[in-house]
Amino acid sequence: MIINQHQRTFKEEIEKVKIPLGKRPDWLKVKLPSGENYNDVKTLMREQHLHTVCEEARCPNIAECWNNRSATFMILGDTCTRSCGFCNIKTGMPTELDINEPRRVADSVKELGLKHVVITSVNRDELMDGGASIFNETIKLINLSMPDTTVEILIPDFKGDENAFQIIMKNPPDILNHNLETVPRLYHAVRPQAKYERSLALIKWFKGNYLRTKSGIMVGIGEKTEEVLELMKDLVDNGCDILTIGQYLQPTKLHLPVDRFVTPEEFRMYNVEGLKMGFKIVESSPLVRSSYHADKHARAIF
Repeated sequence: MIINQHQRTFKEEIEKVKIPLGKRPDWLKVKLPSGENYNDVKTLMREQHLHTVCEEARCPNIAECWNNRSATFMILGDTCTRSCGFCNIKTGMPTELDINEPRRVADSVKELGLKHVVITSVNRDELMDGGASIFNETIKLINLSMPDTTVEILIPDFKGDENAFQIIMKNPPDILNHNLETVPRLYHAVRPQAKYERSLALIKWFKGNYLRTKSGIMVGIGEKTEEVLELMKDLVDNGCDILTIGQYLQPTKLHLPVDRFVTPEEFRMYNVEGLKMGFKIVESSPLVRSSYHADKHARAIF
């Protein structure tokens, strides 16, 4: 990809700013979770024996989202069969499959009165369909009980198996999200069991089946500015409608270290350039995560 003069000027200005690691900059500080709605959502999740990626991945926006009665449900258990270098979710070999989980998710969506819901999952590579049938059943039950609620799913790559994709399409979501997470050069450390081209092909496949598509990446994990711009162009070329970009934060000392704290100015640059490339929505700022403002995105794109 050739970087134009406008992008080069942004890049030169960005590289002048060096934020020392150690103490987090002010723009990464968040409030401790609290509030009546926060407590209501937390209580409901425990009563229904459900997992949320908000908790498992230590999302910095949990206070804001839960107080707005918004949460991202994580289905297929809490144990992932992959070992990504950035992720705080437990890894190992899951021992069971909870076939009643879709009903509990649908009941919780109804109790919370959600207008938009996000469903994600761990990777379940040991299952024949990677868990696609549980996604399918969850969407079906939400549609039956809350027909006006829009559904967004953030799916694993299912090893590129189109049979799993077809299962998803039996009850298609309103928005199909699959995160690239980082630039291809860093996949061996960040997503060792994934493939960059396979993830792009997934986005293209679902866009070819007339779904709104979405992806997300994190920055500050070792990528270069031009690599991010190239990734963004790859996503647009493969039919991605919505992009989220946020700062990588090391969840524990056992995970990949933060390479740099990306400035708000650089995040604004990605927003400007992404909209020029053809994304319909670019949510780009330090604390952005995949589901941040997902309800607003849904309202804007439909």
